[in-house]
Amino acid sequence: MPSSPNAPTSLAARMGETPAPLYARVKQMISQQIQSGTWPPHYRVPSESELVNELGFSRMTINRALRELTAEGLLVRMQGVGTFVAEPKGQAALFEVHNIAEEIAQRGHRHSCEVVSLTEEKAGPEHALALGVREGQRVFHSRIVHFENEVPVQIEDRFVNAAVAPDYLKQDFTQQTPYVYLSQVAPITEGEHVVEAILADAEECKLLHIERGQPCLLIRRRTWSGRNTVTSARLLYPGTRYRLEGRFGS
Repeated sequence: MPSSPNAPTSLAARMGETPAPLYARVKQMISQQIQSGTWPPHYRVPSESELVNELGFSRMTINRALRELTAEGLLVRMQGVGTFVAEPKGQAALFEVHNIAEEIAQRGHRHSCEVVSLTEEKAGPEHALALGVREGQRVFHSRIVHFENEVPVQIEDRFVNAAVAPDYLKQDFTQQTPYVYLSQVAPITEGEHVVEAILADAEECKLLHIERGQPCLLIRRRTWSGRNTVTSARLLYPGTRYRLEGRFGS
């Protein structure tokens, strides 16, 4: 990620005089830097100490401004690395089932992924019910992190009905997504979505490169091909990097 070059005009000179609280003035200044393109996506924002020295405000004021801008999705704070201007939020289809690799490519960005695990398991009560199979029946389980321009944007935690997609474990999901493979062997005829706002656990935070306490968007998705339940998936997005969109009509 690019580091901050010396700005041609001091940040203090951009603050202006407004009756707003000091932290709000800092937020406005940073937002203007981003919106004007002076600080582009992935630009390293000056540290809290640098902003304190430059603007003359307390560390508490600077910290509040940065925390709120991070919560609003304008900044990304990476522990031990720094604070960076966020990539404009991508969009995930809410009411349709799409291939995340295609969504990312349509934005002109590069998709890549890391297969965390790919295993065969016996269905427990929860996943047997979700997949419409008997408890103890063979199912496949994949866990994949998807990246957009090297930034993690989704954890895909998927259980698959082994009877519907028997060769699932033989696939190289770094070359094609599970969506592409499953669309070929069991075309989707119906889907179900449940959307929640959650806090990721410690392992998920590590995989998504986010700090504990940052909000995430979770889609619980089941898909069918004819009468067969094909998959039950848990799709987790960092809330600061993604938004969900849907369109419907009467």
